[in-house]
Amino acid sequence: MQFIENKTFDEIKIGDSACLTRALHNDDITLFAILSGDINPAHVDADYAKTDFFHHIVAHGMWGGALISAVLGTELPGPGTIYLSQSLKFHHPIGIGDRVTVRVTVREKDEARHRLILDCECRNQTDQVVIDGTAEVIAPTEKVKRPRTLLPELHLHVRGERHRHMIEAAAAFPPMRMAVIHPCDALALNGALDARDAKLIAPVLVGPNAKIRKAAADAGRSIEGIEIIDAPHSHAAAQMAVELARAGKVEALMKGALHTDEIMGAVVARDSGLRTERRMSHVFVLDVPTYPKLLFVTDAAINIAPTLEDKRDIVRNVIDLCHALGLANPKIALLSAVETVDSKINSTLDAAALCKMAERGQIQGGLLDGPLAFDNAISKSAAAEKHIVSPVAGDADVLLAPDLEAGNILAKQLIYLTGADAAGIVLGARVPIVLTSRADNAEARVASCAVARLLVQYLQGRPK
Repeated sequence: MQFIENKTFDEIKIGDSACLTRALHNDDITLFAILSGDINPAHVDADYAKTDFFHHIVAHGMWGGALISAVLGTELPGPGTIYLSQSLKFHHPIGIGDRVTVRVTVREKDEARHRLILDCECRNQTDQVVIDGTAEVIAPTEKVKRPRTLLPELHLHVRGERHRHMIEAAAAFPPMRMAVIHPCDALALNGALDARDAKLIAPVLVGPNAKIRKAAADAGRSIEGIEIIDAPHSHAAAQMAVELARAGKVEALMKGALHTDEIMGAVVARDSGLRTERRMSHVFVLDVPTYPKLLFVTDAAINIAPTLEDKRDIVRNVIDLCHALGLANPKIALLSAVETVDSKINSTLDAAALCKMAERGQIQGGLLDGPLAFDNAISKSAAAEKHIVSPVAGDADVLLAPDLEAGNILAKQLIYLTGADAAGIVLGARVPIVLTSRADNAEARVASCAVARLLVQYLQGRPK
C-alpha cells in the first residue's frame, strides 16, 4: 500500500525541496472547463487553442498553478498545509503534450507563525523555465501519515462523438442507394432524409405514395426529387425492397414504420429473400458514456437461441463489421454467467468451442476469449480480482450474448440506464439492413446508415 506523509514545520529545513512531473493533455483542459464552468472559447475551442494566448491563459494560469499546489499539498510540506498566497511569472507557453517538472524549494522559515516561503519553478522537457515565483504556506505542526488515495479512472465523454466520427468517415464515400421500407411516419422519414443530408445515402422510398407524402408534410420536409416506389401496404413494401436488393438496384435496406417480422419475413424467404451461406445476425454499435471505446453487442434481435454453428456465424459477421469500422483485430468476449466452463451451462461450452474454432482457423480476424461474465469482459479490475489473465478481459470490443434475451436486455440497459447512443444493423444478408427500433431517434438512424455505408465499402473492396 502507498502512503502519503507530511513534513512538519520542525522537520523542514531551508533548502529542502520536492518535485513532480506531469504531461499536459487535452482532457486536462476539458476537465477543468467541466469542473469550473469556464467555457471561455480561449480555453475550450480547438482552433483558438492553437494560439499562444490559449497556452498562457490555460496551461499557465490553471494547470501550472495546480501542479504547484499539488506538490505543496502532497509532498512538501504535505497534508495539513494551508496555502496562503502565490506570486508567479509566466515566461513561456506550455503546449498540449509538453512534459513539465515542478519543483518547490524552502527559502524562508517564520518560527513564530509556522510559515514558509518557497521558491516555485516549472521547467518543460527541454529544461526551459516556463513558470517561476514564490508561494507562502502555513506548515503543519502535527505528523500525518495515511494511505494515498487512488484517483478513479476517468473517461471524458462527448455525447455522440464516436458515432459522429463514423458518420464523417462514411461521408467520405459516395452516397449509396438505400431502399427505405414504409417510411410512413415523420420519425422514419426524418431518419432517411437526415442520412441523405449527411451524404450517406440516396434514399429510395418504398411504400404507399399518399402516406409517404403525408408523413413528409407532417414532418415539414421536402421529398422533391427523391424516388418513390408505390406499394399498397407494408408487407408489399418489404417484398419490393428485397426485390430491388436482389436485382442490385439498391445497396442496403432501412426499416421504416413497420414491424421487424414484416421486413425480416421478406428477407429470409428461401427463394425470394436475401439469404447467403451465413446466418444473419444483428449488431448494436453502442457509444457508452462509461466505456472508453465503441462497444458492439450481438445478437440482440434476430437469433432467439443460437446454436454453436449460429454463434460461429454471428462472430464472423461482427468481425467483418469491426474490420469495416477500422478495428483490425477486435477483442470478442463470449459472455456467460460465469468465467469457467461448466457442463450444466451451455453458453460456457459454446464459448470454449468457439475459442477452439478460432485457434484452429475456423474463425479468423478477431481475438476470442470466454466464457467471461459481463463484469470480467468490460472491467480490468474485476478481471484482475478473479485472476483472469487475458488480452480480452476488461478490454472487450464485442460482447457476444448467449441468446437473444440476454443480448436484448443488455443492449437496452446500456441505452436506457447509461445513456448509450445506439446504431443497429443486420449482417449476413446480401446487403446490410438498418434495423432500428421504432423508439430510436433520427440520430440513431443516421448513425446506423453510416455503419451500413462503411460495411458496404469494406465488402466491395474485400477480395472475393
